Amino acid sequence: MIVPLLPEKYETEMYGVLNCYDRVIISGNLHPFCYAKGMTGYLYAQEILIFDYVKFAEPLRQAIRENAEMIAKENGLEIEFIRKPKAFRKEKRIKKIIKERGEHPGLVHIFSAMEQCQAYHPWHNKETHKTYLKATTGKCLHYYFYFIDPEYGLCYMRVPTWVPFRLQFYFNGHNALARQLKKADIDFEQVDNAFLHIADIEKANELSAALDSEALHHKLNLLAQQYCPVVKELDARYNWSIMQAEYATDLIFKNQSTLR
Repeated sequence: MIVPLLPEKYETEMYGVLNCYDRVIISGNLHPFCYAKGMTGYLYAQEILIFDYVKFAEPLRQAIRENAEMIAKENGLEIEFIRKPKAFRKEKRIKKIIKERGEHPGLVHIFSAMEQCQAYHPWHNKETHKTYLKATTGKCLHYYFYFIDPEYGLCYMRVPTWVPFRLQFYFNGHNALARQLKKADIDFEQVDNAFLHIADIEKANELSAALDSEALHHKLNLLAQQYCPVVKELDARYNWSIMQAEYATDLIFKNQSTLR
């Protein structure tokens, strides 16, 4: 016995099926600083003593902090420091702020928090008589820049203040699609992370499938320069890779009774 798929069984009771990216997190690694040997090689090339690594890193940390404060001031915002990690959900706070400010593009809010980060510490090998950096973990101040992008909707960029400055970028494919539907003048109804109705489901699938990775790559490079200005000072580049990607198949029913 062949069991029919839900979209086939309830075809007349559904608006359609939407295939769409959902939660996407992209990691940015700064080369050659993202691994101990590369960081060591850079210091040697710049004739910086390995045990002066902290002196090298301190001004860069200060530059990121000053940049965050400048961005906050230019946008009339105050950076909100999170003292207790589980005191509240950042997403809930952002949702409340957006309800008050509206959904127009631009910076929404900035959080800061002391969080774990990748780090290095100087090491002298007494056997080989070589001095180099070893990978370790530590804690440093991180900034979360939440903003509404014209193309991708609500996003955030997480920026650490310590070398190797590993970035984290987030966007939601449903929100990105909503921006595309508005541009295409396609009527839809969205509640949180779900579409209750899309006037042209076929076109919505086409827009979702047409996510331009090259355009996103370009966007990420611009955001890195904006929120992590040391990338320009160090004359380095970020390599971007997918840390997490969720892909959703949404079945959009015409009424709740059928769905139940």
